[in-house]
Amino acid sequence: MNTKKIGTKEIEKEFGPLTFGGLLKAHRLGEEMTQVQFAKLLGLSKQSLNDLESSRKPPSIRRAVGIAKKIGLLPELVVQVVLQDQVSKENLKLSVSVKSSQLKKAS
Repeated sequence: MNTKKIGTKEIEKEFGPLTFGGLLKAHRLGEEMTQVQFAKLLGLSKQSLNDLESSRKPPSIRRAVGIAKKIGLLPELVVQVVLQDQVSKENLKLSVSVKSSQLKKAS
């Protein structure tokens, strides 16, 4: 059993830059779903899903997190990918990193 943790750097090294659209499409294809089926699952129109997958219309962070929750993706990963898409679109040589900030309850 392989327990090696795979992050975005490892994925990008193997498959190229990770985008939100690419992540959605890869998930859909992995589930062997058509765009119509996947759009219905997400509560989107087929055209909206197509726009997201092709990166024509980037999602808001809130929308991306909502989609992530519906298909079982980590919200942190999705937020990181969406923000990195925005940074890359501006041709900035920056890397985005996101971590969860869970507040601890006072004892």
